Amino acid sequence: MEKTKSKTSTKSKTGQEAENKKKAAAVAEDKTKAAGKRPASKKAPAETRATPAAKTQAPAAKAQVEAKPQPKRKPKAQAKPAPPKPAAEPRPEPAAKPSAQPKTAPEPKPETPKPPAREKAAAPAKPAAPKARPKIQIQEGMTIKDLAERFKIKPKDLIEHLQAAGYDVGASDLIDESLLQAISRIIKVDLEMVSLEQDIRKLAFSLKDDLVTRPPVVTIMGHVDHGKTTLLDAIRSSNIAEREAGGITQHIGAYRVNYKNRYITFIDTPGHEAFTQLRARGAQLTDIVILVVAADDGVMPQTREAISHAQAAKVPIIVAINKIDKPEANPERVKQQLAKEGLIVEEWGGKTICVEISAKEKKNIDELLEMILLLGDILELKAHPYVPAQGVILESRLDPQKGPVGTVIVQLGTLTPGQAFICGTTHGKARALFDEFGRPVKSAGPSVPVEVLGFDSVPEAGNFFQVVPDLEIARRISQFRLARVKKEPQTREAPLTLEDLFKKIEKGQTKELPVIVKADVHGSVEVLRGLLPTLSTDQVKINILQASTGNVTEADVLLASASRAIIIGYNVKLPSKIQELAQKEKVEIRLYRIIYQLTDDLKKAVAGMLEPVIKETVLGRALVKKIFQIAKVGTVLGCQVTDGKIVRNAEARVLRGNQILYQTRIASLKHLKDSVTEVIKGYECGIGLEKADQLQPGDVIEAFVREKVSPE
Repeated sequence: MEKTKSKTSTKSKTGQEAENKKKAAAVAEDKTKAAGKRPASKKAPAETRATPAAKTQAPAAKAQVEAKPQPKRKPKAQAKPAPPKPAAEPRPEPAAKPSAQPKTAPEPKPETPKPPAREKAAAPAKPAAPKARPKIQIQEGMTIKDLAERFKIKPKDLIEHLQAAGYDVGASDLIDESLLQAISRIIKVDLEMVSLEQDIRKLAFSLKDDLVTRPPVVTIMGHVDHGKTTLLDAIRSSNIAEREAGGITQHIGAYRVNYKNRYITFIDTPGHEAFTQLRARGAQLTDIVILVVAADDGVMPQTREAISHAQAAKVPIIVAINKIDKPEANPERVKQQLAKEGLIVEEWGGKTICVEISAKEKKNIDELLEMILLLGDILELKAHPYVPAQGVILESRLDPQKGPVGTVIVQLGTLTPGQAFICGTTHGKARALFDEFGRPVKSAGPSVPVEVLGFDSVPEAGNFFQVVPDLEIARRISQFRLARVKKEPQTREAPLTLEDLFKKIEKGQTKELPVIVKADVHGSVEVLRGLLPTLSTDQVKINILQASTGNVTEADVLLASASRAIIIGYNVKLPSKIQELAQKEKVEIRLYRIIYQLTDDLKKAVAGMLEPVIKETVLGRALVKKIFQIAKVGTVLGCQVTDGKIVRNAEARVLRGNQILYQTRIASLKHLKDSVTEVIKGYECGIGLEKADQLQPGDVIEAFVREKVSPE
């Protein structure tokens, strides 16, 4: 039994072992089968991915790379289309960067990102350039509607913006300076208003292909009775001189002459005032000046004035030495005198054309006309004949039958009857045109003088005459100008003063100081003429426009006003009428009695170190009636105030006739028995002077004060 039990147990053990072996073999087969089912292609990418990393990394990194493909494999197998997972692929690169960072570190530091940052920082500075944008010019008399249409803006929108800015305006309102600035801010464009004449002139000279040669405009100037009108009479083969009262020109005339099928326009002036006034208004009308000098008389004061006016206007001069038919004529002496005035004739090596003529005998008149045409060709005088006509008023008057009449010299375009026009603050419609002979004409082109009828009021000489499309526009512009003139009565630039000079020197605006010199005698004139130019510096040149003897005249003030010059007087008087004119024209007149004070002032002005001006103001005058000697007091003058007022402690000078006896100070002043500070005109007073010598009844006590006025 026991043997059988042992056999059965042995058999069962061996059977179990066999079964266990079979199970183990099955498991082993399952494992091998499971291992055999893995695709080899998926293992290869892991190896290939690992090989580049294995080349550059340590063996420890190799194990990491071999371990990493398994997490990478799962995302690809689980969600291949998922977009976030491709972004996980760059992650190995940051891991590799730390190992290669020492090599790549120098590359970010060459400041490649910084220069763009600087360029971007500099780029915002460029938008400042639009602030300095060029100005767009608009024509005066333009309405809000016109401007809106020009800039393609709805007038309603522009008006709404203006109303929001506080302007109560409509579409037909004219644009003034304040509206112009507001509109500039709204539309973000710099606007500048120009006159209609400037706009037409700019247009005319921009069309260079349409410019044609025009006749020269010539002004005849010179001393009285040197033959100016007689010369014009000889040129025109007419008899103008006999029609003038006393043989002297009483008005401004303009005449045309046809010589060899070419026209020349002549202006005969009664003096230099009109010539100056035209220049003062900016109307450069004359192309050539004919300076008439009598061969028997030579260069005279008005001849020098004419030279000064022509040179100040920068107009070329042709000298006509007249009256060579007289026995006492001496043309060579005239040429010598002209050379002293800066006009050197061509035969002496200069540039001034000189023709010896006899207006009375009509000798060498043809040669003079040829020289005028030759100089006109050299100057290349051109004009546009098709733009709206523009000219200058030469003279005007109120005719009892024709009404307001103006003589116009056309500069641009062609003027015809029926055209509307503006002229300064006046306007009208050209009812008729007449030539210098009073004959009606159908048109007037450049350089043609005509008499125009149809002004609503008498125009001012020197004003521009401009044709406009219709009468309504003319009326609108004239009303606009009239309103502006009322607001700004002084539109012309004021002449220069010594106080203004160094301000302009600092800004680099002034390089020349024009001066008119007046002295008592010819010797002083010659000294000043030679001395003043030597005071010039590198920054400022002193330019003597005119130097002559005698008191300051109206012509001097007008020349200074037109040329923006100052007048220097040496030992001369200034009449009250001339002083008033100088104040009106804002011309500075400086009077000196000591020459070194004159030169010192000019030196300091040119150097920009002008000291404060000592201004003297006369307070009043008192007539000495009686002289009292009072004990413990001294001399007391019984006086009556005849002008202004007498003020205690004021400076005083004692006058006897026109002579100044001495200068002193008013120490005491009494009215009746009371001490007072001042006594006015018509009252009697007692005056005590610090110095009271050699006084007698009839002397005059002149009280005055002096004060320093700082340069403005």
